[in-house]
Amino acid sequence: MPRRGASPASAGADTSRRRRVGDNGPGAGLGEPGLLLGIPGISEDALSPELRDGVTRLAAERDRLRDELARARSRIVSLERLADEDALTPVANRRAFVRQLTRMIAFTHRYGVPASVVYFDINNMKQINDAHGHPAGDAALRHVATVLRDNIRSSDVVGRLGGDEFGVILAQTDEAQAHAKAAALAAAIAEAPLRWEGLTLPLSAAYGIYAFSGTDDPQQAIEAADRAMYRQKRATLHAGA
Repeated sequence: MPRRGASPASAGADTSRRRRVGDNGPGAGLGEPGLLLGIPGISEDALSPELRDGVTRLAAERDRLRDELARARSRIVSLERLADEDALTPVANRRAFVRQLTRMIAFTHRYGVPASVVYFDINNMKQINDAHGHPAGDAALRHVATVLRDNIRSSDVVGRLGGDEFGVILAQTDEAQAHAKAAALAAAIAEAPLRWEGLTLPLSAAYGIYAFSGTDDPQQAIEAADRAMYRQKRATLHAGA
């Protein structure tokens, strides 16, 4: 408001001076480009050198914590992967296999699509261990695991269930298709003997399948496929007798 008795010209000059003082006041530059740290409301020009140094140190600490968090997350992913891998062979361990089987059973129940599990038992492993030593037996298990892994789809899962036994989860595969795929996998094992220290060691596997409906318990599904495998093994032995 103009001072009493002031002329319009002097009043305009006072208003102009007040505007200039406000433009250069303590809050100047807070909303302008050149934000420090990318934080709205903090302009580098508005900070004293001491505050600017402090904010810069905070920014460096923030970046360090972000990097440390990213490394921790990467380590967690690596540890989870190691926890799911079999200690000897390049496939899932039993715990991870059962977890995947549980998910597949739930998927089958929800969407009404077929799926099956195949149980493989490698023949004559005791003879290989006795004749050529346990390193040869371990090599045979790794070889079989690799053959199985290389002959399934990305949607399928192979795991070592223990000892010389392997399981394969076949997604969207009914009983007839599972029998055909299991036979093809057994043939792939038989057609790929192990090369060990200049020797050729033939390998073969018995198998059994179980097609589940979506209401099965995963352990019961594995046991059903295991029983089917033993029936096939006994039938093969009787046929060869």
